[in-house]
Amino acid sequence: MIAGFIHYAGTVYWTGDTVSTFGGLPVFVAVMVAGLLAFYMAAYIAVFGAISAILIRRFQIAGLWLAPCVWVSLEYLRGILIGGFPWIPLGNTMVTFLPIAQLASLVGVQGLSLFVAFLNTGFAIAAITSGRRRVVAGAVPLVLIAIVSIWGGARLASNTLTQGTPIKVGVIQGNIAQTDKWNPARAPMILERYLQLSQQAVQQGAQFLIWPESSTPFYFEEDMAGGKVRGLVRALNVPLLLGSDELEDGDPPKNYNSAFMLDTRGATAAVYRKIHLVPFGEYVPFQRLLFFVAPLVEAVSAFSKGTRVTMMPVEGHMVSTAICYEVTYPALQREAVREGSELLTTITNDAWYGESSAPYQHFEMAIMRAIEQGRYLVRSANTGISGIVDPYGRVLIRTDLFETVAVVGEARFVQAKTVYATIGDLAAYLSAAVVMAALAFAFLEGRKTHAHG
Repeated sequence: MIAGFIHYAGTVYWTGDTVSTFGGLPVFVAVMVAGLLAFYMAAYIAVFGAISAILIRRFQIAGLWLAPCVWVSLEYLRGILIGGFPWIPLGNTMVTFLPIAQLASLVGVQGLSLFVAFLNTGFAIAAITSGRRRVVAGAVPLVLIAIVSIWGGARLASNTLTQGTPIKVGVIQGNIAQTDKWNPARAPMILERYLQLSQQAVQQGAQFLIWPESSTPFYFEEDMAGGKVRGLVRALNVPLLLGSDELEDGDPPKNYNSAFMLDTRGATAAVYRKIHLVPFGEYVPFQRLLFFVAPLVEAVSAFSKGTRVTMMPVEGHMVSTAICYEVTYPALQREAVREGSELLTTITNDAWYGESSAPYQHFEMAIMRAIEQGRYLVRSANTGISGIVDPYGRVLIRTDLFETVAVVGEARFVQAKTVYATIGDLAAYLSAAVVMAALAFAFLEGRKTHAHG
């Protein structure tokens, strides 16, 4: 528990500053909120240690070899329990080691986590044993690293997934400070900046424009200023994907964090409503229990959840999008590809996180989705990092943080599906089955020993 807390406190430390600056919480309460999140995530590490200890006591070294399955089972559970918080799984550590990261195209990031945990287990066993067992335990990981690296390098060299229909994408990074986004006095400046950057992108050859999450400082469909955006699209004759809040009439009315696809006539071709909302950002979980975050509850917009992935037409092809931290959910991107998406996009506003490590962590998790699904991924972020990633995880374009820029790069529509897109998180399911079987066997053997005693 202590080890897990130290790890996650150093990983998601930025949540404290975010809820303090934008949620109106006193610093000590914000630190408490960040600490609770770190403790929650650390609890999975604690349970991993407890289950592994049971297996090791019962099966000795063989039980230690089962530890990777325990790790992946709990990591997968963290990504789905209570809405899930799949932030930085172990497999994501390989995203900068592209030959090894290619394994995600077969088994996803959970399978990659299993691979990394297995390697480290082998090294650990080599460190605590001797003789032939030490040699085998140390050699197996090295052989596996060599095999996967050679295969991954060959996959990278094949470039078969870079032969789809090309399209020039203009990624717009407006770089709007969070304090300005909903200031009515700044709204004309914000809109004008996006219009000018879009024109620059089209002059550079863009055939498809993408604005970030909540890019319009108004309800796009409700405000008359939305007409200027539609007019721009008609004048440029280029489709536009933009993020904006959406209001649905009802009793009570519903508010959605949405993405609008406009066709070349400026008409709305499709609307996607965000499915996975950000806890403490778009809703506050366990409000009654967390009574001490009352100011945060008042500051946070109460968004409703979307219900389905939406395909968005672009030049006769289908595109999907993920809003903000939704891109950390592998299953959501897999569903999009199974529904027919040929190009992944993600729009986000990371201005909340300042110059912390959060924008970098977020971008690297997006890269993993491109590898898993074998798709180009285009990312538009308000303050960065924006960019284009190819189906092998190679970053083709990458902007800097807090840069006001329109960048244009080539992406391609890809139709081929990876093995992972077909089988999904089979590695996690098999790991869970192995752990449950091992625990059941350990329990039964323990009862037999106790009875004989």
